[in-house]
Amino acid sequence: MKDFKFKIHDNNYKVRVLSHEGNMIDIEVNGTSYTVKMKEEIRQTKTPTLVRSASKRPAEPLKVNPASQKTKIFSPLPGSIMSISIKVGDQINEGDSLLVLEAMKMENNIIAEKGGVVTAIHVSAGQQVLQNDLLIELE
Repeated sequence: MKDFKFKIHDNNYKVRVLSHEGNMIDIEVNGTSYTVKMKEEIRQTKTPTLVRSASKRPAEPLKVNPASQKTKIFSPLPGSIMSISIKVGDQINEGDSLLVLEAMKMENNIIAEKGGVVTAIHVSAGQQVLQNDLLIELE
């Protein structure tokens, strides 16, 4: 099965594990066979399963200044722009889907948090963006 080499008090030992069943092991040390009984059976370790608990508080939307005339929409995380569902001059309402951002192999819909007219689109489909990159401007 397996071969090992040990050096104990300047003496070399060649150990071969012949069989292992439960807590009984047949080994060969420097050509001499032995049957060894272990005190405890070797337990197979299992890979731990990491479980992430649910957040205690709900997700907070991005804050928009309601008194501001211009609204700038920034990327919430780094990713790739998959599609843009608006164009400059479009009138949008609160909750309308603006674009789809792929991040960490997930598609994230970026939605309008307040209505207005699209004045500028700073990205295009397929473009890579970083967190806090300016995506869209509304007025």
